[in-house]
Formats: sequence, C-alpha cells, structure tokens
Amino acid sequence: MSVNPKFTDWNVEAAFDALPAAARSGLLAVRTLIFEAAAQTAGVGRLEETLKWGQPSYLTPDTASGSTIRLGVPKSAQHAYALFVHCQTDLTRQFETNYPGLFEFEGTRAVLFRADKRIPADALKHCIAMALTYHSRKRKAA
Repeated sequence: MSVNPKFTDWNVEAAFDALPAAARSGLLAVRTLIFEAAAQTAGVGRLEETLKWGQPSYLTPDTASGSTIRLGVPKSAQHAYALFVHCQTDLTRQFETNYPGLFEFEGTRAVLFRADKRIPADALKHCIAMALTYHSRKRKAA
C-alpha cells in the first residue's frame, strides 16, 4: 500500500522544492514511508506535516504517541539526506539494535543516507513506526 498524500502546506512543499535534487528524491521517498507507517501503525492517529527549523516535520498531535521526525540534509558531505529524531531519545539505538549495521547514524539524532544507495524501505518503515509510537511505548513501559 502506497500512501503519498498531496502537500497541504505550501511551506512544506516549498521546503522540498528547495532541496538539492539528490536529497529531494530520497526525502520524498522517506516521506512516503512516513505516511505509510503512520497509516499502518495502531495508535498513531492523524499525522501532521509542518515545518520545524525549516525542515519538513511529522508529528502525532491528536495521540501524542510519537516523537517528532524531521527530514533534511545533514552536515556530512558524504550523505545526501537524513531522517532526524529528537536527540534525547534512544531511538537511534533502538534502530541499530533492530537492524545492526544496516543504517549509518549521526549520534542520537539522525539516520544518514547516501544518494547512491537504496533505502532499506521495510526496515526504515519499522524504525519510523517506532518513532511514531515512542511516547506511547514509554508510557506503557512505565
């Protein structure tokens, strides 16, 4: 199932349009995975797409189930684009635990991607689902 909604915020669309071509292509693919994961993951609810720090960002405002996900270009010249998570979570560690060696990371804040490598879509969608349910899973564990 491919879920790829039209942009409802022209500022978000403009942010994608302003990205370098290699980053834009990859990040649009990641955007699709975010919407698919949200639609397929129980408890996520409505996904809000907005800008935070000038980057496309994805929140779960109705359920507060997840940690914000942002998409952008990392500082690393080797990497074309990145999926950012809140640096004070353990999400990147969870991603690495579930998929050892599959992803490259920038500390606790980002999953990094190269333009010349294919996105491991199923694994990344699972990681996105973990981010979109981060707070609800923490509440259940408490």
